[in-house]
Amino acid sequence: MSSNLDLQARRRARLRYQLRQKSGGRPRLSVFRSGKHIYAQIIDDAQGRTLAAASSLDKDLKTSLKTGADKDAAAAVGKLIAERSKEAGVTQVVFDRGSYLYHGRVKALAEAAREGGLDF
Repeated sequence: MSSNLDLQARRRARLRYQLRQKSGGRPRLSVFRSGKHIYAQIIDDAQGRTLAAASSLDKDLKTSLKTGADKDAAAAVGKLIAERSKEAGVTQVVFDRGSYLYHGRVKALAEAAREGGLDF
């Protein structure tokens, strides 16, 4: 019987494989959420480097947020990653939700990034 971590890893690998097939060379917007915070990175897999990053631990956001583990924090991180990606010259990305469902904090981050100008 497979453990939950094994199933998560399989789900993540399956999703990343599908993203590589459909990305067309676009960088990916990767999301990681922990119990206390949420993180987002724009990664160029061709070069293997991070182009932009944002999290609920950033100094600008940390003081203005009540907690890093709610939808408001996720929306703020989404807006911040959109701003930073524009500065890096990236407007089109592929959304990598990892092994998380597109719901709650992950969905709030994605919608805020779209409103901020990212296209995915």
